[in-house]
Amino acid sequence: MLTVEELKKLISDLESDRVERTISTNNTDKFSEAICAFSNDFPDHKMPGYLIIGVDDKTGKPSGIKVTDELLKNLAAIRNNGQILPQPATVIQKYELDGCEIAVVEVIPSKFPPIRYKGRVWIRNGPTKAIANETEESRLSEKRTSSVRSFDVTPALGSQLADINIELFKLSYLPLAIDAEILAANHRNIELQLASLRLYDTVHNCPTNAGILLLGINPKFYLPGAFIQYVHFAGNELSSEVQNEIEFSGDLITVMKQLDLFVKNNIEAKPVFTSTLKEEVIKEYPFKAIRELLNNAIMHRNYDNNAPIKFYQFNDRIEISNAGGLFGAARPENFPNQNDYRNPVIAEALKVLGYVNRFNRGIAVAKEELKLNGNPEPTFIYNLPLHFSVTVLKKQIQ
Repeated sequence: MLTVEELKKLISDLESDRVERTISTNNTDKFSEAICAFSNDFPDHKMPGYLIIGVDDKTGKPSGIKVTDELLKNLAAIRNNGQILPQPATVIQKYELDGCEIAVVEVIPSKFPPIRYKGRVWIRNGPTKAIANETEESRLSEKRTSSVRSFDVTPALGSQLADINIELFKLSYLPLAIDAEILAANHRNIELQLASLRLYDTVHNCPTNAGILLLGINPKFYLPGAFIQYVHFAGNELSSEVQNEIEFSGDLITVMKQLDLFVKNNIEAKPVFTSTLKEEVIKEYPFKAIRELLNNAIMHRNYDNNAPIKFYQFNDRIEISNAGGLFGAARPENFPNQNDYRNPVIAEALKVLGYVNRFNRGIAVAKEELKLNGNPEPTFIYNLPLHFSVTVLKKQIQ
C-alpha cells in the first residue's frame, strides 16, 4: 500500500487517471465501477489504481468523513460479492491526513480483462470513467492474450468455432453475462462476443479451454477428463458391488443442471419407517451441501489432467474428489478462509449461471447445511499438491 507521502502526492494530482476521489461513504455502485475500471487498466499502466474515499474530487481536500469499521467491511465485501467478474484484487487501508480520516482501496490490474460490473465493462478515460465501447473491449481482450494466462483462458488449439454450441451461448449464457442495454446495441460477430467473455481466442482463431468446457459440443474430445464419474457402491469399500454408475459429460451448462436434478432426486432424501411405523422422508444428505461441494470440485479442479471428478456414494458416506490441490494464495494453513482461482473463467461462469452466490463461501455454506441437517463435520484432504477431496458421512437415522 501507499505511504502517507505517496498518498498526498496522488491526491494532489487532480488529472491522474489512476485515482478516483469521492466524499460518498455508501455509493456501492460508484465504488464498484471504479474498482472495475482500475482492474481493466485500459491505459496499460501496469500499476495499481486507487479509490480514495473522504477526499473532494474537485479540490483534492479531505472532507472530514468518519471511516467506520462498517465502511471498511462494505468495501472489502465488493471483492467477494460476485458483482465484479472476474473477481478483482484489492487491498483496503485507513489513513489519517491533516486530522481527517480517509479510506483507500488499492486495485491491482487484472491479468484477465475485460472485467465487468453488472455486465458492463468500465474503463478509465483520462480522469473520468466510462463504459467501454466495442473497440475498447477488443483492445482489452487483446491485452489479455499477451498476459500470463490460466489454463481455462488459453486457446484449445485444434478446436474451431464449430465445436461450440452457439445457440446455447446466445440463449443461456450471453443474456446472463452481459447487461441487457449493452447486449441490445451489440453488433459484433460471434467470435468477438465469445472473446469478450474469454471463451474465444482471436489470436489463434479458436475457442479457449473455458469455451470448450462451458459450451463445447464434445468437451471430452479436447479435454478427456472433462466429466464427473458417479458410482454408487452397495457397501463401504471400493471393492463393494456397484449398484449404479453414471457419467455426467458434455457442456458444463447442461451438466450442472443434470447434477442438480440428480442430487435432488437420488441423493438428498430417502423414505424411511420411524418407530411409529409411519413413513417419513429423511434427508440423509442436504442438497445444498452436496451441490456446493460438487460446485467446488468443478470450479477448482485441474482440467489439464485426464482424471475425472469422482462422485462416489457408499453405504455410509459420499466422497467427492478432483485433480488439483489448493491453488495460489490458498494454503493448508489458511484453508478454507483464503481462496484463489485456478480457473477464473469457470468461476465467473458459475457465478453468472447462479451456482455461486458469493465467492469464498461454498465450503462454509456446505458445513453449515450439514450441521443443520444433523450430519457429522465433513473431512477434507487438502494438503496434497495434486489432489483435493471431501468425505461427507451419512446422517444416522434413529
